[in-house]
Amino acid sequence: MAERHTNLIVASAPHVAAPANTTSIMRDVLIALIPALAVSTYVFGIRAIILSVCCIIFCVFFEWISRKIMKRDNTIGDLSAAVTGLILAFNLPVRLPIWMAAVGCFIAIVVVKQIFGGLGQNFANPAIVGRIALFIGFAGPMASWVINSKMSPAILAVAEVDAVTGATPLGLLAAGQQVPTNLEMFLGLISGSMGEISAAALILGGIYLIIRKVISPAIPVSFLATVAVLSLVFGLDPIFQLCAGGVMLGAIFMATDYVTSPITTSGRIIFGIGCGLFTMLIRVYASYPEGVSFAILLMNILTPHIDRLTRHKTFKPAEGGAAK
Repeated sequence: MAERHTNLIVASAPHVAAPANTTSIMRDVLIALIPALAVSTYVFGIRAIILSVCCIIFCVFFEWISRKIMKRDNTIGDLSAAVTGLILAFNLPVRLPIWMAAVGCFIAIVVVKQIFGGLGQNFANPAIVGRIALFIGFAGPMASWVINSKMSPAILAVAEVDAVTGATPLGLLAAGQQVPTNLEMFLGLISGSMGEISAAALILGGIYLIIRKVISPAIPVSFLATVAVLSLVFGLDPIFQLCAGGVMLGAIFMATDYVTSPITTSGRIIFGIGCGLFTMLIRVYASYPEGVSFAILLMNILTPHIDRLTRHKTFKPAEGGAAK
């Protein structure tokens, strides 16, 4: 009888393979961002498409060239650079010069992501750091909002006088001027960063990601709930605070980043609460009317500590200090 040979595959647990991979997850995120991109294109015109495409191209190129220089495998096929580019574009004024957007893409991909080892090694969300770096380096252009012609006549009258600081709802609120209605902000009939103007479009994308099991609702729900509760505590309109600025974009598409958010459910809830807390503290007490990006960045830094405090204990110590 012929001897039978069996090849055994030795590997660490778990051994159950999931159908999802990085590419499919990133593809779902891109699909979920389409409604917000469509609203931005409707409101701001073809420039929204141009800025988005340029940011995607810059991020993909910087990822390709940096990994080539570092002699690492090509990873542009996982679509993570494309997602970073589109989310960064959503955080920018639609008329921002293209070369400035390229600087933000370089910081996001090369400085924040690739220098630290690539996807899975970055300490913070690349798009958030790119946006903050642009805000610090180019404060004027980053606060120059295009007047949305679809806003109500009363808001347009104010915006036309002071288009830089008066066109966004948070800017109008900080200046004590008339603000858009909650319905206008929910639908996207306001001015601001191109990807944050329509709460409805962002929520639609978030629902898609939850249905596809790409994200857990723990972070978005705890983030948004904290903003709503603290709005009531500070005597502010919670619907306004949820729909204005980058809360929806941040809670659904940036705070839920796999690499920079906690891995446990309890950790994610703590993370979301922290994001909401810092967002409202900055909005209420800081000189800058928006705090979402800074809040998420602060919580990204705290993520390793949250993971350590909330991770499940595998072995329970027995009485007397010995493990069972």
